[in-house]
Amino acid sequence: MTERPQRIKTVRRAIHGVLLLDKPLGWSSNDALQKAKWLLRAEKAGHTGTLDPLATGLLPLCFGAGTKFSQISLDADKAYTATLQMGVTTTTGDLEGEVLERLPVNFSPEQLNAAVAALRGEISQVPPMYSALKFEGRPLYEYARAGIAIERPSRQVTIHALEIMDWQDDKLTLSVRCSKGTYVRTLAEDLGRALGCGAHLTALRRTASGPVSVENAISLDALAALTEAEREALLRPPDALLADWPAVRLSQDEAARFLTGLRRRLNAPDQPHVRVYGQHPRAFLGGAHIQGGELIPDRLLSPQEVASLVSTEQKSEFFESVV
Repeated sequence: MTERPQRIKTVRRAIHGVLLLDKPLGWSSNDALQKAKWLLRAEKAGHTGTLDPLATGLLPLCFGAGTKFSQISLDADKAYTATLQMGVTTTTGDLEGEVLERLPVNFSPEQLNAAVAALRGEISQVPPMYSALKFEGRPLYEYARAGIAIERPSRQVTIHALEIMDWQDDKLTLSVRCSKGTYVRTLAEDLGRALGCGAHLTALRRTASGPVSVENAISLDALAALTEAEREALLRPPDALLADWPAVRLSQDEAARFLTGLRRRLNAPDQPHVRVYGQHPRAFLGGAHIQGGELIPDRLLSPQEVASLVSTEQKSEFFESVV
């Protein structure tokens, strides 16, 4: 009798940090996360905001203590390169949908510049039906696939920058820097509507999220080609997601008290967000805010997590030699 081969169980381990992943085309954010989590044998992991399968580019992945700060990346401004097909509208606002209408493309450079300028700053957007926003516990795209239209309230978003990178006939490429909650598909549709020809998104690449950039990201294929030790060496510390916050450094005694959740007196002006460190250069303790001369903890690492970051600080040096 032939014995059934035994399945080898993956042994998970506690690792802490942030991996900057360049998500491939056609992968969901969760699929990319699960692949990276498996490659690193990580116990705990999460991503920092969904990228559609159509989109590529920067997807920060958080592991262990890094997951405590994933919301910061979710709330951060984002940057994209967006490619638009002018003159064609689709049911989804991108190339995955069915064509609704084809119209001639005959706008002038002056009209294009004016339409782009009108979309800068604070604008109102109606979220698309084909989105993961939920209504009565179900994502909107499920209603859309069933042919049911749900009324969606508009919401305010901020387009910090919108620039024309390339324009060839009916193809338009834009660079976008925007606030959280912005739908670039909707931005493409609004631009097409303003120019009287319609438009849809054919490609989207996230280039930045808060202080981190796709220039420092690694692909799944490149990650898979590394040894496990090399993969772990690519992890940046959790404070990578807070790099644009002011830093506060505490003495050893004050750091120990702060880690217990106690407020500390601080001679500093009020700040909505600061990152806090102990005496060791990599002893990141967590995030806080300063109000009325007090340093008030918001999200803290455990002493064990802090110790882990300090003992593995040299690993980040490997990053530059790989990416």
